[in-house]
Amino acid sequence: MAERYSSFQKGGRMWFLQRVTAVFLLVVLAFHFFLLHFVHHADEVSFLASQGRMESLSYYSLMVTFLVTATFHGVNGVYNALVNQGLTGTKRTVIKWTLVAASVVLIAQGIRTANAWAGIGLY
Repeated sequence: MAERYSSFQKGGRMWFLQRVTAVFLLVVLAFHFFLLHFVHHADEVSFLASQGRMESLSYYSLMVTFLVTATFHGVNGVYNALVNQGLTGTKRTVIKWTLVAASVVLIAQGIRTANAWAGIGLY
């Protein structure tokens, strides 16, 4: 079945962004699991607490960037899969804006949680 959404065709901008976000997510997860299982030999909570990671601006920024990237990757993938299955018209518009609203809520809640872990009073 030919793809109907032109910007998601192989070589398009969205196709490229989907691949870049996938690579970024895999690299961050691989680094995280390497540190967690081979370097520190501890569970994630004690790792974060003992190393004071969340007080570090770079770690906090990486976590928020990971959240935004994962949200984009997932929502873009779901939307394009639905479009490629033939979703058109009003249903397509409703699904798109529902996914955008869910993304905003997910990112806001994720940043709120990150702020709480970091001890920042912005939650």
